[in-house]
Amino acid sequence: MLELQDKAKTVRLPSFKLTPNSIFEPQPKKRDDQAETGGKSLLDQIRIPCDLKQLRISQLPKLAAEIRQFIIDTVSKTGGHLASNLGTIELAIALHYVFDTPGDKIIWDVGHQAYTHKILTARKDQFDTLRQIGGISGFPKPAESNYDVFGTGHSSTSISAACGVLEAGRIKGNRNRVAAVIGDGSLMSGMALEGLNNAGALQKDLIIILNDNQMSISPNVGAMSSYLDSITSGRNYHHFRKELRLILDNLPAMSGSVRSRLKRSEETFNSLFVPGRIFAELGFRYFGPFAGHRIELLVKHLQKAKKLSGPAVFHVVTKKGKGYPYAELKPTLFHGVEPFDPLSGKPAKKGSMTSYTAVFGNTLTRIAERDSRVVAITAGMSIGTGLDSFSRKFPGRFYDVGIAEQHAVTFAAGMAAEELRPVVAIYSTFLQRAYDQVLHDVCLQNLPVVFMLDRAGLVGEDGPTHHGLFDLSYLRSMPNLIFMAPKDENELQHMLFTAIRLSRPVAIRYPRGSGTGVPLDRQLRDLPVGKAEMLQHGKDVAILGIGSTVYPVLEAAAQLASEGLSCSAVNGRFIKPIDDETIRQMAQQCRLIVTVEENVLQGGFGSAVLESLQQSRQNTRTHCIGIPDAFIEHGPQKFLRKKYGLNRKKIVRIVKQLFL
Repeated sequence: MLELQDKAKTVRLPSFKLTPNSIFEPQPKKRDDQAETGGKSLLDQIRIPCDLKQLRISQLPKLAAEIRQFIIDTVSKTGGHLASNLGTIELAIALHYVFDTPGDKIIWDVGHQAYTHKILTARKDQFDTLRQIGGISGFPKPAESNYDVFGTGHSSTSISAACGVLEAGRIKGNRNRVAAVIGDGSLMSGMALEGLNNAGALQKDLIIILNDNQMSISPNVGAMSSYLDSITSGRNYHHFRKELRLILDNLPAMSGSVRSRLKRSEETFNSLFVPGRIFAELGFRYFGPFAGHRIELLVKHLQKAKKLSGPAVFHVVTKKGKGYPYAELKPTLFHGVEPFDPLSGKPAKKGSMTSYTAVFGNTLTRIAERDSRVVAITAGMSIGTGLDSFSRKFPGRFYDVGIAEQHAVTFAAGMAAEELRPVVAIYSTFLQRAYDQVLHDVCLQNLPVVFMLDRAGLVGEDGPTHHGLFDLSYLRSMPNLIFMAPKDENELQHMLFTAIRLSRPVAIRYPRGSGTGVPLDRQLRDLPVGKAEMLQHGKDVAILGIGSTVYPVLEAAAQLASEGLSCSAVNGRFIKPIDDETIRQMAQQCRLIVTVEENVLQGGFGSAVLESLQQSRQNTRTHCIGIPDAFIEHGPQKFLRKKYGLNRKKIVRIVKQLFL
């Protein structure tokens, strides 16, 4: 037996054979599968989904095992979303085995479930380029394949998109089937519920596959999660169903029509009286819950689903991390991974510096110890946003509302209206989903909600759906909001301290990954609101950075100064209110002003500087460096920063070209 320790609990796992090329492979059966396929693996025989149909159903479990091994081997080298994809291998195979794609449409809710889909749709040979520069995306991407019906990255979009695809097909006279695959965590989102509401009203032939693994990224929370859990764990229901099936199976010979009516009676009980009642009330036929790793069962029921008319929900229960014990034991840890050693499950390399996320979580916990008004809110990302330690220390002041960003913001606004100090920890890209709530429910009422925008700027391999490149632009225009960005992790803790003590809406953006390694001050202090920090004085050029660009700006200014060009380096600190006085002084002293930001140029930090110069009627030559008007591809942060001119060398080169 293999034993894995998890604190006080020992988890015993089945025996596995460990070899470099076969990570956790069950002991081989006596039957020689290789001989049956002529020595060729089943996966090597599959290029596109129609090739699946040449296999017998009895061969599909072996194909699933090969794909599971293939995903583990590849993701251990490239990094990616592992646990969630291991849980949907059988489901993806069954869907493509039953449906006739790409004519039939399968719409995946985010890419955390879709690796097997990519492998089965002519991308197996490119799978080693997953999330690499010039390689395939980690998410469904229509530009990449006609099997990717709809581009996804943020959760809870599949039902709404499927309704649109289905109606478009009706108008065009297309009778192909449409299936939407959505995770149980995504089903809690308001957008998914809006989609369910519309789909139930349309009463068209939409098949919703509910992939229930009791998790999003963190464990699921909320009433919908509890409801689904009651379905899958209801002992009385399962006992009744077992007894009913036993009775049906042992009845004496009867006509086919009688047996068919009795069978329908079981399905009526299944659909209306115990599980799935909420879906039935919304206009759906409910089927399940089914074991999501019994591939022959999935094929059987999906074949029935293909013949149905009207909307239906198929509830499939899967296990996140299925088949890889480390991921099964700690699915949250293995949700999104960097390259790792597949034999030990340990990261290939460890960061030596504390992350911005960890500094935020630790600082908030310190502040909350002294200020009982402080509460923390997250939208299904308690670990990803660094709030796990806070949640353990202050369980009565921590709220994970699930994948419900709009609710999270207005929930915080309600708390702030009652004189609490809510801190909403959320990824920059996800706060986009709550734009109206930030504007109307927080800023319009001038409520003291603090937004901590993790993963701001270029986030790396997750690509355009996850880059946080728009927050400077979409938040800067909001009245009453104070907006900051720290140059390092030490400044982050002082900004958080400052924000909580203000009686205004505040947003703080900070990048993904490790900090700069600077020492952290023990004593927290207030920062002067709207005041920039002068890091280096010069009279020829003033280079203003914000957030993650400040240190490259300082390095560039130092190099230029060593080459005879007198440079000022400024840490902007505040996007709003911007330091008009410092900008005016720089314009009067220097012949050139350059701004550098990890945000789109439209409406960002550089735009704020230009507006400030215009208001003070300064005509100093100005140049803005930032992200162009485009969606940025996936790739390592360092590579992308270099490509878009956000490192020392590029800043130096641009300044020289402009000044000389």
